[in-house]
Amino acid sequence: MMTRKPAYQRVLLKVSGEALMGGRDYGLDTSVCRRIAEDVRGVLDLGVQVCMVIGGGNIFRGIAGAAAGMDRAQADYMGMLATVMNALAMQSALEKIGVPTRVQSAIAMEAVCEPYIRRRAIRHMEKGRVVIFAAGTGNPFFTTDTAAALRAAEMGCQALLKGTQVDGVYSADPRKNPKAERYETLTYLDMLSRDLAVMDAAAISLARENGLPIIVFNIHEAGAFTAVMRGEGRFTTVVEQ
Repeated sequence: MMTRKPAYQRVLLKVSGEALMGGRDYGLDTSVCRRIAEDVRGVLDLGVQVCMVIGGGNIFRGIAGAAAGMDRAQADYMGMLATVMNALAMQSALEKIGVPTRVQSAIAMEAVCEPYIRRRAIRHMEKGRVVIFAAGTGNPFFTTDTAAALRAAEMGCQALLKGTQVDGVYSADPRKNPKAERYETLTYLDMLSRDLAVMDAAAISLARENGLPIIVFNIHEAGAFTAVMRGEGRFTTVVEQ
């Protein structure tokens, strides 16, 4: 049977820190990391170059720390360090199944990972390695969604994939409202004007300015990442009108 050619040749996968928790209330579920790693390997096997950004909300959220009385910038730096921990965990999961991986951090910490260098990251992907970008943009007051849109644009990616808890973008949380409407396609302006809480406004605007499609799918469904790359399965595509 002929395998459908992948829709894109280089993509960035954004995964929330919460997605790595599995059924836990905090921290990492190694079985979830392994399943996501296997999905990434499946996409690599299609000939697609992959880079990743992983949030840190399973360990520490800067905005939550600020709400509890911490200095916002300091809390955000703590959140960036949480993303480095998640990136190293995902690197371990990928390399255990034979996928060469590099972690690049926007905050220098050479003892555990590479500094972010754009041309080096592109070269890693050209050699078939997965590159995980950690520590957000390296600046407080920016989310990892914005970091994902920024890195995707810098890497020349053809799409930004957002792995979420549900199979696309809905008018409301379908887990709380069974009557929520699911969208097949949306424009960037739809996302902004309807305040659909999938990515923050800065990330959506950055994707729009760079003509970067955003594809939202369920990261918890095994093989969903590979299916999306073939144009199959359930997902929502956000593009210019």
